[in-house]
Amino acid sequence: MASEKSKILVVGATGYLGRHVVVASARLGHPTFALVRDMAPSDAAKAALLKSFQDAGVTLVKGDLYDQASLVGAVRLADVVISTVGTQQIADQTRLIDAIKEAGNVKRFIPSEFGLDADRSDVVEPARSTFITTKAAIRRAAERAGVPYTLVWTGYFFGYGLPGIGQVLARSPPADKAVVLGGGDTRASFADEGDIGTYTVLAAGDPRAANTTLYVRPPANTLSHNELLALWEGKTGGAFERVYIPEDAVLKQIQEAPTPLDSILLSIGHAVHVKGEHEFEIDPSSGVDATELYPDVRYTTVDEYLNSLL
Repeated sequence: MASEKSKILVVGATGYLGRHVVVASARLGHPTFALVRDMAPSDAAKAALLKSFQDAGVTLVKGDLYDQASLVGAVRLADVVISTVGTQQIADQTRLIDAIKEAGNVKRFIPSEFGLDADRSDVVEPARSTFITTKAAIRRAAERAGVPYTLVWTGYFFGYGLPGIGQVLARSPPADKAVVLGGGDTRASFADEGDIGTYTVLAAGDPRAANTTLYVRPPANTLSHNELLALWEGKTGGAFERVYIPEDAVLKQIQEAPTPLDSILLSIGHAVHVKGEHEFEIDPSSGVDATELYPDVRYTTVDEYLNSLL
């Protein structure tokens, strides 16, 4: 890796994952810039977050994904642009790519991926249109722009995949029954949001991660739903019934889900827990394993996270 620290601009800095990337960038000693629409938000929580950024040495840059002049100005401050924009803005990253091309100084672009692999996923609708199609289009746009890029794959975020102990629609641990999609033996991968930030920033200036996919798939955090539930039972000393949902019933639930979000979550759960989309060998010609590339990073394990739920 180059010894000189890259100047990093984070777009989507105050979002769910963006704040972790900002913190990691500053902690690892990079001159860090956070693109923000409002420098003095009325929302107390957001104002406190921005102050914490500044206290960590982060420079706030006023700008907007939909204001091209401000976007180009912000991009010119950095060597690396990391996008962590949310679902609704994924397609609009073409604006960011245009700004990168106009500025002409960016050495690495990391688009907002952090989920199912857009080039190899067979996830069903509605997640396919919501995530896969748009993310694949951004990949192609980044390739056409000719700017070195890194794609980051993470599996499930801890905060989304673990509060329900792997149950796709639950936000708290099971009391007496656990809903399991499929047979429960397909392995899924989970990653701590702070660790994702760390690995993303480490890869940002690393030539070994250029024009490839960085897979954040810690070995200790890859386990089946049955294994995850057994781990939780071991910690709590209790046991609960497992309700297994066969694939045809899962597909029916996707179609009949009460909310669009539930339908999306179920379609992702179907891809992961039924079809096994987290079970694959990394092709060394197009991907690198984050834990192998950065063996000194001490990542948070699923076991440790579950302790915080007790």
